[in-house]
Amino acid sequence: MPLLNADRLFPVDGPSRATARDLYETIRGLPILSPHGHTDPRWFAEDAAFPDPAQLFVTPDHYVFRMLFSQGVPLERLGVPRVDGGPVESDGRAIWRLFAQNYHLFRGTPSRLWLDHAFSTVFGLEERLSAGNADAFYDHIAACLKLPEYRPRALFKRFGIEVIATTEGALDDLRWHRMVRESGWDGRVVTAYRPDSVVDPEFEGFVQNVEKLGELTGENATDWQGYLNAHKIRRDYFRGFGATSSDHGHATARTENLTSADAAALFAKALRGQCSADEADAFRGQMLTEMAKMSVEDGMVLQIHPGSYRNHSAGVMAKFGRDKGFDIPTRTDYVRALKPLLDAVGMEPGLTVIAFTLDESAYARELAPLAGAYPALRLGPAWWFHDSPEGMWRYRQMTTETAGFYNTVGFNDDTRAFLSIPARHDVARRVDCAFLATLVEGGRLDKEEAFEVARDLAYGLAKQAYRL
Repeated sequence: MPLLNADRLFPVDGPSRATARDLYETIRGLPILSPHGHTDPRWFAEDAAFPDPAQLFVTPDHYVFRMLFSQGVPLERLGVPRVDGGPVESDGRAIWRLFAQNYHLFRGTPSRLWLDHAFSTVFGLEERLSAGNADAFYDHIAACLKLPEYRPRALFKRFGIEVIATTEGALDDLRWHRMVRESGWDGRVVTAYRPDSVVDPEFEGFVQNVEKLGELTGENATDWQGYLNAHKIRRDYFRGFGATSSDHGHATARTENLTSADAAALFAKALRGQCSADEADAFRGQMLTEMAKMSVEDGMVLQIHPGSYRNHSAGVMAKFGRDKGFDIPTRTDYVRALKPLLDAVGMEPGLTVIAFTLDESAYARELAPLAGAYPALRLGPAWWFHDSPEGMWRYRQMTTETAGFYNTVGFNDDTRAFLSIPARHDVARRVDCAFLATLVEGGRLDKEEAFEVARDLAYGLAKQAYRL
């Protein structure tokens, strides 16, 4: 019995399932656009073999290790590096055996779909991973990883990736992107501008980061106007390495549009370390509007990723650092929060602001109506905790009635787990085809239209929105 059911995620009833199959067959082989993600550009620069199965599937993937940790498996035993450089498990086989012993924990989750997809389609494994076959899986994958066709660039081509965007901080020198460009390889790997460390007064080392921004740009970045000029210079540098977007992972969606004098005063207070929590949030909000204004000038897309209480566990943050599975969704206001930015630039025809959310309750009530009105605003796909079949389905149900399909931006995978990229896109394409099939069979959409929409959702909307 194949590991993957050919009709997975399609409707159960016969007519809708047949229609979903027909739609899917026309888009399953379309190129993958990955306009927002966190894969390591070093992989594509050096094109070195991945070290072992555990380093590929377990240790770098917070979806995987957070589930195991929630069941009492220490992160050290999964090889997750400690901030202090202290000892962690370094035996890939030992990590893999522990992962396999606990594979049942992923039943019914999107992670299980992604992992099984990779095992089957990338490595040709058709058994379910378990403690009993852990070593056989490990040996087979490890042997494959030594072959040239399993190097990052070869997999990039095999997966049908047309372009992938990584995400780098404002102070990054982009050395790996430079190496990719100078190598002559024809794979398209671009960057995205992520300035959180120099726009968030609560980010560790904020003042030193701002000073470094000034050193990199030759601007007096501790002066308000010099600070804005420094951002413009860095954005231009990133655009030189293919960047078409900036990315902002703020705790809230708050925006502000202060006078220049008030913004300068708030910035000076931030540099003195005297901002209250509300003032720090106000400054982040001001910088979203400043970045949107810069986007009007330079054409970069502005992505807002709010609503995450990041690094919720102080203990895990102190021991293992950021992005270790403890970013938790929170309630988010968009109607009032985005109004200053939208009042300033929301009618600009050349601007694209893509709003993501971890608060599903905001889809129908706030985000879809906003995107269905403001020319500059688009809805990002079901994201992160909601990039599951059920989350994607709810997203379509709650947004289509008000925003339609064409005020959304298709799908992006937003992952560090390289081998999960084709799996994630496959899930999105199947769910969209299933949703479209129900509209066709319900008499709400012509089948010919559904074929067009399916292609747009899989490929066209992302290409247009991200200017790829």
